[in-house]
Amino acid sequence: MKTLILMRHAKSSWKHPELADLDRPLNKRGNRDAPMMGQLIEEKELTPQLILSSNAVRAKETVRLFTEADHFNGEVRYLENFYMAESQAYLEGLRTLPDNIERVMVVGHNPGLEGLLQILSGQVASLPTAAIAHIALPIQHWNELNDSTTGELVDFWRPHDLKKKK
Repeated sequence: MKTLILMRHAKSSWKHPELADLDRPLNKRGNRDAPMMGQLIEEKELTPQLILSSNAVRAKETVRLFTEADHFNGEVRYLENFYMAESQAYLEGLRTLPDNIERVMVVGHNPGLEGLLQILSGQVASLPTAAIAHIALPIQHWNELNDSTTGELVDFWRPHDLKKKK
């Protein structure tokens, strides 16, 4: 059994229209939500062994804030092909992982992440910024992962819902 954690990048800023989409940073809400989600994952004892992330600035900043809050000390890989990727690109990246990795997190963008969530869990769910989906996959080897794999959506967290509880 493998564990996949999907996280959409935190809320980004549109304050500087001259910036290319790839270069947009997080806004105030994104800077607040990303560490909150890192703390949640640490509390749930779901810290990943590896993070695969888009190379967009907003994704990199999300990862930095998340990992600081989660006390993550594993490897982070920033992948160009995860920038605005479709679900197949995420699947291809995951299939190449070594089998000693049991829990991996993907930080990326919609609509590809929502598509991946639907493919792997059978659930249609909106992934707002900084939302996290925890999926249990019925595979022993990452190279078994494909668009026919049916995992279980174990949990789903949105920053907005967590703020209401406080």
